[in-house]
Amino acid sequence: MSTQGPAPSVSEFATVTTDDLVTGEGVALDLPPASLGLRLASGLIDYVVTVAIFLASLFVLLIATISASDALVQLTSVAAAIVTFAVFPTLLETLTRGRSLGKLALGLRVVRDDAGPVTFHHALVRALVGFIEVFLLLGVPYFFCVLINQRGKRLGDLAAGTYVVRDRVALRLPLPPPMPPALAQWARTADLTTLPTGLALAVRQYLGRVPTLDPHSRQRVGLDLLTEVRRYVAPAPPSDAPPEVVLAAVIAERRERDLARLRRDDEFRSRLANRE
Repeated sequence: MSTQGPAPSVSEFATVTTDDLVTGEGVALDLPPASLGLRLASGLIDYVVTVAIFLASLFVLLIATISASDALVQLTSVAAAIVTFAVFPTLLETLTRGRSLGKLALGLRVVRDDAGPVTFHHALVRALVGFIEVFLLLGVPYFFCVLINQRGKRLGDLAAGTYVVRDRVALRLPLPPPMPPALAQWARTADLTTLPTGLALAVRQYLGRVPTLDPHSRQRVGLDLLTEVRRYVAPAPPSDAPPEVVLAAVIAERRERDLARLRRDDEFRSRLANRE
């Protein structure tokens, strides 16, 4: 009696979560959310720095307006609070693409929910909500929200559509498939258009798992993927070539062409620099 589980389907090889970045070769790079400990340590650093800046600026302004009216003193105090708690963190996160002093120290970064870089809008929303949840409410909502949220989001992240990731992550990319010698000539002359990101990733995942699949599953999933890939390849590959061999040839040739294009771009930039 066979003890194998259900055969894998194509969809199992085509999953890209919102925590993933995808390279040009169809490799998903996981961006793990920062842990509660790192978030708290980073937040504590930012809290101390922000309060210190506010007190220092308030002291300077009070000295400068010591002989001014009470209304002017109150106005300068409000201005100092706005600059310290809203303007400063917003500009800092915008210019550093998601970093603050605490995040920089601990290797963290704020990214959008789709793992893209944050913009001024995201930073502003995080700063405004952060003033309420961190400074006015002493960080209580911050702690419990980060604790119970699967991606460690605080209220500002929920409002802005962002989350905090670990920026210092060692990437271990799978080795690219080698070019099958039998299809090298066909691949060099074939017209390969850009594969959709999900399809390219599915092929890479499938090729990485080929040795672990039973022959039936390998053939069935390979044929399904090859049917999709053939829409972006001309002329068609040899009909007698196994699906995994054709898919490996397509991915290997795409990689070689991408590397050649990058080399041409580097040479072009070098020539322009030499002319200057």
